Amino acid sequence: MVISHITLEHKGGFYLYRLHNPKISSLCQNGLGALKKFLYDSFEKRPDEYFNNGGPRSSSLKFGLPTDLLEIRNHEVASLAKNGLRENCERFKTNHSKVQLFMLENDANTLAVEVPIWLEPDELEQYKEIFDCEDPLTGHIDVLRVEGDNIWVWDYKPSACKEKYAATQTYFYALMLSRRTGIPLSKFRCGYFDDKNTYVFRPHESFLSTVDLLKFI
Repeated sequence: MVISHITLEHKGGFYLYRLHNPKISSLCQNGLGALKKFLYDSFEKRPDEYFNNGGPRSSSLKFGLPTDLLEIRNHEVASLAKNGLRENCERFKTNHSKVQLFMLENDANTLAVEVPIWLEPDELEQYKEIFDCEDPLTGHIDVLRVEGDNIWVWDYKPSACKEKYAATQTYFYALMLSRRTGIPLSKFRCGYFDDKNTYVFRPHESFLSTVDLLKFI
């Protein structure tokens, strides 16, 4: 089977977790075997218990981070989004599905979509200070890509230029996936996009030292 999929019923809705098996085999090399294992373990074991509690969700975080955000014109993911919205306009109801499936089926670097991810309180020293909670932080990565030796965590935002906290959301996605796989955060890159605009940055552990100052701004 080229693409495997399961429906995850998690707090907040239904998420269709999809994996492109040939691309996972070809892209998860050069030290990324732990990523492959995590993707398949999550598919087979369905980590639902982390998602159906009162814990924080990465998509709901409302504080900024000093990410050195870079806007890139004419980035390939924006072109992929544009093509997906056009090609899948009759195939799916939501723009997320239109973009995600086009990328999974047609982009050589996209290997998974709606990836379930979580972080437990004891996996981050500042967890209780940041989230004031003892339940896991959770989320679903819209699009996961691998380019060379780097893992790219992408979030599709229909109006990307208006987003205030999308960088925070994708940062914690990358941090969660780093913790889940044991792959250093230095191997990750983050971004969010629509069919016109693309914003990227490199995540660093040091960003967390500013959270107390920025979370109420």
